[in-house]
Amino acid sequence: MAKEKLSFGGATLRRLSDLSGQTAIVTGGSAGIGKAAARLLAEAGANVVIANRRAEAGKIVADELCNDGHRASAMACDVGDEDSIRRLFEDTASRYGTVNILVNNAGIMPKTPFTEVTSKEWDIVQRINLRGAFLCMREAARLMKANPAGGRIVNVSSTSSMHPGVLGNAAYCASKGGINMLTKSAAFDLAPDNINVNAVLPGGTETEGVEELRKGPTVFVGPNTEKQRYRFGRLAEPLEVASAIFFLASPAANYITGQTLVVDGGFQVA
Repeated sequence: MAKEKLSFGGATLRRLSDLSGQTAIVTGGSAGIGKAAARLLAEAGANVVIANRRAEAGKIVADELCNDGHRASAMACDVGDEDSIRRLFEDTASRYGTVNILVNNAGIMPKTPFTEVTSKEWDIVQRINLRGAFLCMREAARLMKANPAGGRIVNVSSTSSMHPGVLGNAAYCASKGGINMLTKSAAFDLAPDNINVNAVLPGGTETEGVEELRKGPTVFVGPNTEKQRYRFGRLAEPLEVASAIFFLASPAANYITGQTLVVDGGFQVA
């Protein structure tokens, strides 16, 4: 089925950001970029499912959104486990009817010197960051294909997929490079089903995870951590990255697919 064209009409700008009646899953939505994206989607009218390995962490965010008058819920999901992912999408479809938007945000970023990376650590990073993202995309696409309106998938990659930005990050960089090509391949395959697939590539972002890395025993150094390397002189705030995710998840990005949108405060042009 051909992609439905957008047309001008009453309150066009509002329609381009209106997600009323749609259902969005945000993996890793309890903190940082995922939490900010979940709030934007909820404020636009979507039913938002916060999917986290620890459901109680997602419930805190879901309760905050509900207290503000939005529609949100939390579900437990370990993106390293295929059965857990399958249950997430089955339960969401059972509760809300379908899934219209997937934000693939869950991921891990251990810091290990290259020569000390074990095969076990390598496999864990790929299983969660790349395999988990693929499985979530597959389950989402199966539901979206059954919906004439299709759907939108936004993967959270990283500028580390383009160049190494932090020491001891090889497994993470490789997983995010895989996300970029997975995004393009899925976009190519799923466009006839009205499914948009894009990725956002954040640079350094002031998240809780980054703050914990600064406190940890592993040295957290590299160009991505150096604020002076960014043309705006600072790392991004989660909302600034989430805004790009929201754009790609909204009707405003109706004719955009297979793209990797860099959000790095001018790091690439410095």
